Amino acid sequence: MFLGEFSCLAAFYLLRCRAAGHPDTSVDPQQPFNPLLFLPPALCDMTGTSIMYVALNMTSASSFQMLRGAVIIFTGLFSVTFLGRRLALSQWLGILATIAGLVVVGLADLLSKHDSQHKLSEVITGDLLIIMAQIIVSIQMVLEEKFVYKHNVHPLRAVGTEGLFGFVILSLLLVPMYYIPAGSFSGNPRGMLEDALDAFCQVGRQPLIALALLGNISSIAFFNFAGISVTKELSATTRMVLDSLRTIVIWALSLTLGWEAFHPLQILGFLILLTGTALYNGLHRLLLSRLSRGRPPAEEGEHERLLGGPRTAINDAS
Repeated sequence: MFLGEFSCLAAFYLLRCRAAGHPDTSVDPQQPFNPLLFLPPALCDMTGTSIMYVALNMTSASSFQMLRGAVIIFTGLFSVTFLGRRLALSQWLGILATIAGLVVVGLADLLSKHDSQHKLSEVITGDLLIIMAQIIVSIQMVLEEKFVYKHNVHPLRAVGTEGLFGFVILSLLLVPMYYIPAGSFSGNPRGMLEDALDAFCQVGRQPLIALALLGNISSIAFFNFAGISVTKELSATTRMVLDSLRTIVIWALSLTLGWEAFHPLQILGFLILLTGTALYNGLHRLLLSRLSRGRPPAEEGEHERLLGGPRTAINDAS
C-alpha cells in the first residue's frame, strides 16, 4: 500500500519536470516545508490501515467497504474541533444519516447467516475495529488538510511523502516482528507476528500472489492520482459518486462469487449511507439547482482540500 502511495511522489516529480519545460498550472510553486510534518499522518495511515486489514479478515468485504463511510462522522467532528470549521445544516444531517446507515449495516451483519470462517463474535469485532480505524483515518485527514493548505503542498507530493515514511517504517518494523511470537494470531509456520522471508517464498512460488501485490500497488497509486484529478477538474461530489460505485462493485462481486449471503438490510443501509455522504458533500444542492434550472451555487468545500472523500490511504484500496 505504501509503495503505491510512494509512487505518487515519482508522478509529482515527473509533472514538475514537465512544468519546467513549459508553463503548466498542474504544479503550482511550492513553499518550503519540513517533510517531517507528514510523519504523523503517515503513522495514522499505517495504524488505521493495519487495523482495517485485520478487521477485513473477520467480516465481509461489502460490510467493510460500507462501514468505512463512518469516516465522515469523525472527520466532520474533528474539523469543527481542531480546524474551527462551521458545518452547514445539511452536513450535520449527513452525519446523522451516516450514523443511521451504520446501524442498519451492523444489524444486517448480526442477522445474516455466518459460516465457520466468520463467526458472529468475529463479525462484531471486525465491524467495531473498522469504525475504530475510521477515527484514526479522520485524524489523518484533518492533519493533512492543515499541513497541505498551510504550506501549499501539492497533493501528489503529500501522498508520496506519506508513502515514503510508511514504507520505511514498516520495512524496519519487519525486523522485530520476525522475532515476536503471536501464537494462533499468526498466519505463518513459525508462529511469529510476521515472517517476511516466508512471505517472499510464497510470492516466488505462487505467481498469483505476486500478481495480486502488483495489482494492489498499481490500483492504490492510480486511485490516489485519479482521485486528486477528479477533485481538481470536477468536484468532490463527483468523486463521492464515483467512489460509491466501488462499494456496489465489491458487493456485487462478493455475491456473484458466493463469498457472502444476500441480506436486504444491506441495500437499505447502503442507500442511507449514500444519502448521508451526498448530504455531507452538498450533492443535494447540485440536484436542486438542476431541477430549478438555476446556476449551481458556489459552495465552500465543493472542491476537497485534500483527498476529502473517503480515503484512503490509501487507501487504502488500502
